[in-house]
Amino acid sequence: MDRLKLGIITASDRASSGVYEDISGRAIMETLKEYLKNDIEELYRCIPDEQAMIEQTMIELEEAGCSLIVTTGGTGPAPRDVTPEATENVCQKMLPGFGELMRSVSLQYVPTAILSRQSAGIRNRALIINLPGKPKSIRECLDAVFPAVPYCIDLIGGAYLECDESVMKAFRPKSK
Repeated sequence: MDRLKLGIITASDRASSGVYEDISGRAIMETLKEYLKNDIEELYRCIPDEQAMIEQTMIELEEAGCSLIVTTGGTGPAPRDVTPEATENVCQKMLPGFGELMRSVSLQYVPTAILSRQSAGIRNRALIINLPGKPKSIRECLDAVFPAVPYCIDLIGGAYLECDESVMKAFRPKSK
C-alpha cells in the first residue's frame, strides 16, 4: 500500500504566532491515525487567518498529493474567520452535506453550533473538510462524517483509505 498523504491546516492568528500551542491540528492527526491503517505522511501547516494564505496552502497540499485535507479554525462568524470562503474559492464542487451533518451533531452538545460554518469541497483529487477549532468538537464532527470520506475519495480518484474497522467503519457500496 502506498503512503497516504494527509494535509492538516490550522488557521489561527494566535497559534501561528506562538501565543498558544496548536492542540487542534494535533487532535485531527491523532483521530485520523486511529481511524486509518494506512502508512500516513502528515503535511501539517499552522498559518494565520488570512484568506489568500489559506487558499494557497490548500492548493499547495493538493498539488503535493494529499487526497484528504482537513482544516481547523476560521469557521465561526468573526470577521477574520474565512476558512469556508477560502475552501469555496479553491474547490470545483462543494459538498454541503458535510457541514449540515457536522452542525447537526454539534447542536446536540452546544447551542452555539448554529454559528459554525463547517464545510467541505472537492479540489481535483482532494477532499477538503473544514472542522471547528476545539478538539472535542473535532472528534465529534469527524466521527459523524468520516464513514463517507473513503468512498468520496474513491469517487474522485484519490488514494485508497483503509479504515481500522474496530474504530471506524467506512461505507463503500457493495459491488454487484
